[in-house]
Amino acid sequence: MKPARPKSARSRSLAIGMRAVGAAALAVTLASCSLFGGGSGGGSGAATSGAASGQADPSIAAAAPAELRSFYSQRIDWKPCESSFQCAKIKVPLDYSKPDGDHIELAAIKLPTKGNKKGTLLVNPGGPGGSGYDFVRDAANTNISEKVRSAYDIVGFDPRGVKRSAPVTCLTDAERDASRAKTYALDTDAGLQAALADNKAIAAKCAENTGPVLGQIDTVSAAKDLDILRGVVNDAKLNYLGYSYGTLLGATYASLFPDNVGRLVLDGALDPSLSYEELTAGQTVAFDKALHTYVANCQQTSGCPMTGSAEDGVQQIRNAINAAEANPLPSKDGRKVSGSTFVSGLIIPLYNNDNWPILTRALGQALAGDGTGMMQLADFGADRDPSGTYTSNSSFAFNAINCLDYPMVTDTASMRAEDQKLRQLSPTLGYYFAYGGTNCMDWPYKNVRTPAPVEYKGSAPIVVVGTTGDPATPVEWASSLRKQLGNASLLTWKGEGHTAYGRSNSCIGNAVDDYLVDGKTPADNTVC
Repeated sequence: MKPARPKSARSRSLAIGMRAVGAAALAVTLASCSLFGGGSGGGSGAATSGAASGQADPSIAAAAPAELRSFYSQRIDWKPCESSFQCAKIKVPLDYSKPDGDHIELAAIKLPTKGNKKGTLLVNPGGPGGSGYDFVRDAANTNISEKVRSAYDIVGFDPRGVKRSAPVTCLTDAERDASRAKTYALDTDAGLQAALADNKAIAAKCAENTGPVLGQIDTVSAAKDLDILRGVVNDAKLNYLGYSYGTLLGATYASLFPDNVGRLVLDGALDPSLSYEELTAGQTVAFDKALHTYVANCQQTSGCPMTGSAEDGVQQIRNAINAAEANPLPSKDGRKVSGSTFVSGLIIPLYNNDNWPILTRALGQALAGDGTGMMQLADFGADRDPSGTYTSNSSFAFNAINCLDYPMVTDTASMRAEDQKLRQLSPTLGYYFAYGGTNCMDWPYKNVRTPAPVEYKGSAPIVVVGTTGDPATPVEWASSLRKQLGNASLLTWKGEGHTAYGRSNSCIGNAVDDYLVDGKTPADNTVC
């Protein structure tokens, strides 16, 4: 989960999803137990007929709903791309209530296995708005083990509305810079009205530039796309690795297609039963906890700019944020670091404790009056490269999907009350997580989903993974999702940062690998 990179220049909450930032990627950007219980996890569900030609297996297509059969039976033309990968476009209905109407195309990328193929592992890195295409291209070889890569083709895809798949399109790069540079005193009537007016204007541009797909990018529609993807890669059962928001997508799939579940790993779990406001409160607490943990660790190393106790150090950061609100810090490229930009940069390295030293350097600069490091971190979170180009539409897709997935509190009195509650939960960050309702008050499409506990009636066990120090998806959410699913097993990593598989330890890695490859479900409540 990733706190929004919001249009109103506030680091508002619902950090639903993005994969934890890799230490190497962030650094490069800133530089230019007896684990297993009995039983198997259900078959991997691979089918081989037609796989070489890209033609769907007739039996898989025949099992699809009649009105959607043409999508399940489409021929996929995988072409070489990105050096060692293969790429394809998959057609899905624009509107599942009108399957004979217009269609859109999803961009997919495949890392073919070099071993004895068991099936295909579909991957979603989170968001909402994260690119599965980019994740597989950039991180599959490092974040997914050789054991899994030897058993599965790894396929990433951009969900509907994301980057290459009928993307949400709103502002030019220059307009995005201008929007991010604005600040609003949301706790004043004038500031709130100014933010609402700007958000309304941006929403109108999103509607104009995106078209009707803007109203069709909810998670239920994306889960139905996931089943078409399962079909066209010729797997009778879905094998899936979902991080963060990807756990909501995976859990939604399991509730819609329980008989099609193969092996699902849901890492950095989101609780589907929580409201937007409840998710925001949970994240506020978790990010505050992560900030305190970071500061305490920093103070045990040489060169840490925060002094005294951990609480003293957090207060020094809070003072710096307040100072930036009053007098934005300069950065080397001439842009100014406001309090909200400061917070946007502050939270990015908390996703991965390997990035804490980068945060320490940026905070050292900021406390000395130079905002360059914090601006670079905020840019990284906003997918802005050093040339000023925004490399994805993730912030717009994030907002558009959430507006469809969640009813939000939008009346002024309730947003003011939430602001006060969040400030109590985190005096440092709470204000910057408030006023999320301003994003969707004037959105052109109303929500189509109401949060509720997920129901899963399938026979294949699912694996849910949580991390004790996760700032974006608090570990309690993993326990809640595991209980809602029923037929599931909970793995917990005692660590810091967002998600676990691919960045934790061999205990988690082996448990996930043995489940995906050998069908060995880890013992419930295994702690690593």
